[in-house]
Amino acid sequence: MRRSHASQLLASILVNAVYEMKNYPINLVNTVISPISFLLVIDFVSRGALIGQAIEGGLIMSMFQSGMSLQGDISHLKNDFKLQDMLVSSPASPSVYVLGMAASEVIYNIPALAVLVALGALYIHPGAIAALELTAALLLMFLTSITLGFMFATLSSDIVQSFAWSRLLTTIFTAITPVYYPITYIPLPFRYLAYLSPTTYIAELMQNTAGYLRLSAGAVATDWAVVVGLTLGLLVVVSRNARWKES
Repeated sequence: MRRSHASQLLASILVNAVYEMKNYPINLVNTVISPISFLLVIDFVSRGALIGQAIEGGLIMSMFQSGMSLQGDISHLKNDFKLQDMLVSSPASPSVYVLGMAASEVIYNIPALAVLVALGALYIHPGAIAALELTAALLLMFLTSITLGFMFATLSSDIVQSFAWSRLLTTIFTAITPVYYPITYIPLPFRYLAYLSPTTYIAELMQNTAGYLRLSAGAVATDWAVVVGLTLGLLVVVSRNARWKES
């Protein structure tokens, strides 16, 4: 059974990442341009003052975008290739299938992540503990976006609709919200609206870890609690409502 699961994971990675990377390398350019373009704009406008926050914002966008890409890819395989119909009648489990697809999204975004991590080492240069905290925050962000992506993918019946939702949610949660810059730049009457997005809490945690934002211990604990609670809540909703088998 373990060998079967490993084969399923490998198949997902080969189909959804390695195949596209090998045959359509131009798609990799988009994964790099999206987070880097916002980073450059923020860097130019702030004259380098927000380069650290912008790098962290690029990492958040890249991870969130990876999770939301799961929506379009699963929808494409489910609706156009009927792959999910075959998986339903096979020993494959939804958890292994989603895990393999999620791993493929990370692998597909390695070029963007490599550039951003290198920039982070150059400009942020976090210590070992700080690096672990930043990684934990990004992985939690990725898990949140995966649950959203999988839920929308299983409910969607059209690939065009899936891509539209993926782009819309990525823009709202990573470009409009204070991810590339401190939340303190938003006037107080509107600042509370930013806290409707989970990426705001992740950005605060990362900026605090890197020393760009000073949060109290209570605020840090609250941010972690909100994101963990939201992620667990989404997992429960997805497990109960996502349609794996068509009725």
